Formats: sequence, structure tokens, C-alpha cells
Amino acid sequence: MEHQTPHPLAVVAVGGSELIQKGQPGTHREQIRASRRLARSVITLLQEGYRVLLVHGNGPQVGRELIRSEEASTKTPPRPLDLCVAATQGTVGELLVREIRNLMRRERIDREVIALHTQVLVSREDPAFGTPSKAIGPLYSEWRARELMKTTKWDFVEEGKDQWRRVVPSPSPLDVMGIDAFTPLLDSGTVVLAGGGGGVPLAVDAKGDFVGVEAVVDKDHTAALMAEHLGAEVLILLTDVDHVYTSFGRPDQTTLEHVTAAELRQLADAGHFPASSIGPKIEASLQFVENGGSTAIITNAEKIAQALADRGGTRISLTERASGVRHQLPLFGDTNNDISVGKP
Repeated sequence: MEHQTPHPLAVVAVGGSELIQKGQPGTHREQIRASRRLARSVITLLQEGYRVLLVHGNGPQVGRELIRSEEASTKTPPRPLDLCVAATQGTVGELLVREIRNLMRRERIDREVIALHTQVLVSREDPAFGTPSKAIGPLYSEWRARELMKTTKWDFVEEGKDQWRRVVPSPSPLDVMGIDAFTPLLDSGTVVLAGGGGGVPLAVDAKGDFVGVEAVVDKDHTAALMAEHLGAEVLILLTDVDHVYTSFGRPDQTTLEHVTAAELRQLADAGHFPASSIGPKIEASLQFVENGGSTAIITNAEKIAQALADRGGTRISLTERASGVRHQLPLFGDTNNDISVGKP
């Protein structure tokens, strides 16, 4: 029997802020509309012959879980952070799976889509545990923050006059638990959602047992680790801008289109990419490319087709232009084309 070569794999990371955008209250209806927009990006990749693994963030969502936990703390015991991350895997995954499934039906694409509960392994020796820096959750008054510091041993930072926020470690993911089980699903053509919120962080205790830890893992780094392990052809990191820029927001701002890993590393070392914004995406892209990946792309959801066609977005590779990824996609859909896509 002739062996079929699997379709190329695209690993896509999308931020939780794409579902609850700045300036929006983030109602259920708004999140449904945002999920439909993100579903279109997945359909674009399917139509171009990719297997798709989608990783979503959960910044706003886990913050809301913590608010619910805080507000209900007089009636029910608060949830630990790892379980709040797990909860957002379920809620965000439900929205995305539903809207991807709906759009595949409308576009006559015969695929399955599934969201997988995902845990990631982190090290208790990770330096991040000594310097918690990831701000999460609601704003607290100084009085409440100091009370919680005493009763829970949480860490807080002051963000404004009488405005304090909890900070937690953001350790690097070392392994994605159960990742080998992803391959048969992807090879069957199933769209897989995994690593939601960067994955539920686990560490190993003194007895050798897995235990949840009070931390959040950056979803871009989890996506890069998955892309490496699964041999993805392309890692796509979605953000709210269509390109990466140097000197962003200043008169000397410059657009990056094609950039080598060495050039990007030099720019990162020069301080062009703040850790509080685009920095994690830059580091995740470099991690993927420097460890053998072909191409990483940073762009927004609306520009995926152009970016794959080498007409948009920022593309990072070891050399000037990586081979094997430049699919010349049409910039405008062909309304007369039957876009039914069967299972590979």
C-alpha cells in the first residue's frame, strides 16, 4: 500500500485578548463574534492543505476566573490558579471549536475539530519562581492586597494609587504532556486545539508525583515547543498588528518583513521588543527557528493568507527566505471555486 506523506503542519498561537478586545466589555456575544473571525484563519490554512494545531491564550479569561473566585470567596473556597487555567481551556475551547465547526460546515470542509485538555511540565528550579512578574487578575486596594499577602503568601505589585495586582511566575514549558497522542489526530485531518492558556502547569514534587503550581505559562512558548516536537513547517503567532516593528510608535519606526534569526536576535538584544508586549512572540519565534523550524510568522488574523503568500506579515527564518513555505495564495477568494476539502 502506498504511503501518503502527511500534509504540512501549521501551529497557530492566538492571544486570549483576541476574544476579549481592549475597550470591549467582553460579552458572550462579542466573544462569539471574535471566535468566528478566528475560525476564518483556521479555514484559510485548511484550504491551503495544512494540518492545523491551534493554541490559545487566556490572559483576560483567567483574570475573570480569579475575579469570580475572589468575589465568591465568602461563599465557596477560592480556586487555585492552575484550576483557573484549566477552566479557561474549557470555556475558550468551547467557543472556538463551535465556531470552527460551524464555518467548516458552511464551507463544506469535511474535518473534525477537538479541544484537548493539556498540561505542561515546568521545573520548580525555574528562575521565574524566584521573581514572579506576570500580572494577573483584578485590581485590589492596598488594604486588601496586604491582607491577601499575609493569608495566601501571594505576591503583589502596585500599579497605581491604591491599585495593586497579583503577580505570578511564568516558567518555561519543558514538556507537553501527552503530545504524542496529537499526531494521529492531526494526521487524520482533525483540527486540534491544545495548550490553552499555555497549558495547565505541573511540576514534580519530592515524592515524584505531579502537582499543580501557582503559575501561568506563556502560550507562545508552549506553541513553539509543540511546533518543534511535532515537526511543524510553520509557526504562526497572531497579534493585533500586521507586522513586527523596530522602534514601535516612534518617528524612526521600521517595518520588518523578512528577517533572519540572527538579525532578529540582534534587534532583541538591542531592546526593540519589550517583554510586556511583542517580546514573548519574538523569543518563541527564535526558539522555533533556531531549533530547526523552517519559518515563523508574526501577523494578525486578517493577514494570514497574505503572510503565507509572502505578501504580508513578518517572516523569520535562518536564511533570507526559507524554502517550502511560500504558498502563492490568491489575495481574493474565488467565489466560483468549490472549496470542499476532504480528509488527507
